[in-house]
Amino acid sequence: MSIDLKLITQLREATGAGLGDCKAALVEADGNLDKAIELMRKKGEIKAAKKADREVKNGAIAIAGDEKRCAVVALACETDFVSRGEEFQAIVKAMAEELLAKGEEAFKTYATDTINDLVIKIGENIQIAGQGIYEGALVGRYLHANKKVAGVIVLSGGDVEAANDVAMQIAAMAPKWLKPEEVDADVQAKEKEIYTEQLKSEGKPEAMIEKILVGKLNKFYEENCLINQVFIKDDTKKIKDLLGEADVIAWARYNV
Repeated sequence: MSIDLKLITQLREATGAGLGDCKAALVEADGNLDKAIELMRKKGEIKAAKKADREVKNGAIAIAGDEKRCAVVALACETDFVSRGEEFQAIVKAMAEELLAKGEEAFKTYATDTINDLVIKIGENIQIAGQGIYEGALVGRYLHANKKVAGVIVLSGGDVEAANDVAMQIAAMAPKWLKPEEVDADVQAKEKEIYTEQLKSEGKPEAMIEKILVGKLNKFYEENCLINQVFIKDDTKKIKDLLGEADVIAWARYNV
């Protein structure tokens, strides 16, 4: 049968295959583009591998579950246009639900197949940027309206609203550590070195430098350690005030 060159070109753009292979697939599929793409799945996977080194700067995040157990999936793509599309958003949501229902191991095969299909269809590099299952006495969750940043925290107990507020803090303020005791000794030493040099260049006397260093480090902890951070919704409180007696079991931040 005769195949329109425009249809062959369209299939080539979708699969990355050669013109001859595209024409053959369309002949076999009786001119049905979707069926031809299905028949060329292997060639589509070759295309996906070729695209894997292309930079992914956009994406979307989805959270499935409740305050006892939830799953997060962050799916990265190349363009904001694709990430904001209804189909892409729906797929990310479905992936989060699948991860929650089936668990990490079963999710691997599902995710690989889903991503390969998506790469073939939209022609961009698609990668899992992050995933996780969180469960415990209380799970706080926050997904920003743009679906590009999210926070999760697992607590030993407490108030749901407060837990969700802490998850929002994680998303908004990107803490690097939970508390000062977790900051690596070499990081602290480097900060002290930098502050000391700054103070010396300002002409501060040696006797004052050690005292000023304490305040500088406390400011560093306030900016980078979750429990020391000032609550973004109420600057009279710190995150440790929201946590109360609850222990932090796990926490994570996602960003695409």
